[in-house]
Amino acid sequence: MEKITVQDKQVTIIGHNENDYISLTDIAKFKSDDPTAVIGNWMRNRNTIEFLGIWESLYNPRFNPLEFEGFRKEAGLNAFTMSPQKWTHATNAIGIIAKAVRYGGTYAHKDIAFKFSSWISVEFELYLVREFQRLKEIEQKQLGWSAKRELSKINYRIHTDAIKRNIIPEEVTPQQASIIYANEADVLNVAMFGMTARQWRETNPDKKGNIRDYATINELICLSNMENLNAVFIDQGLPQGERLIKLNQIAIQQMKVLEGDQGRKLLQ
Repeated sequence: MEKITVQDKQVTIIGHNENDYISLTDIAKFKSDDPTAVIGNWMRNRNTIEFLGIWESLYNPRFNPLEFEGFRKEAGLNAFTMSPQKWTHATNAIGIIAKAVRYGGTYAHKDIAFKFSSWISVEFELYLVREFQRLKEIEQKQLGWSAKRELSKINYRIHTDAIKRNIIPEEVTPQQASIIYANEADVLNVAMFGMTARQWRETNPDKKGNIRDYATINELICLSNMENLNAVFIDQGLPQGERLIKLNQIAIQQMKVLEGDQGRKLLQ
């Protein structure tokens, strides 16, 4: 569940069948304190019924066209009434859902919600679309960061496999192995960030997680490349100190390309 603010009104967005559904109840509150009546009035409209029917015909193979035709003929008449529950039950519609429990209210697929908001107010619709798109852009950026973080984790597993094969003596204790892993991880941390994981924790006692959780996407890309290269260097039998210098030079070169060197210095 997400919330966006549209002209000082909170609008709820939920996921349903892998699609975004926006609260018609929240949108209707822009027009009246009785959102149920507002939604009902909108659904009485012949243009609304035709739009909903065409949308369902496009996206819902279980849609009942016979019931839709009956509603379409009656829509607009003084005696005609319609509600989300009545529409969904009679036609097997999927574009509008009514929730009576947590996050209750009437929700609709974004296509339908935007149509409803234009009926409420063209200005409100424009603001709603803008805020919805802004939310999607933020989600895409977060998805990109998460993907790069997962890539970094996968490459780190490749990296640790190389350590097992070439650095860790056989029959070491788990504690000894963890110390070696920590040292190798710090080779990358020092090459990239100029400090070990412990030094970062001591410098940032109020932050949760580790140094890599606060890395930028560009830094994570660079780290992923360095982890692969370090695995190759380990297989080649290069000493740790020599690898550290090489990786530091690579980090500076790659970060210059990605975003400028940001003040990184070569290790002396």
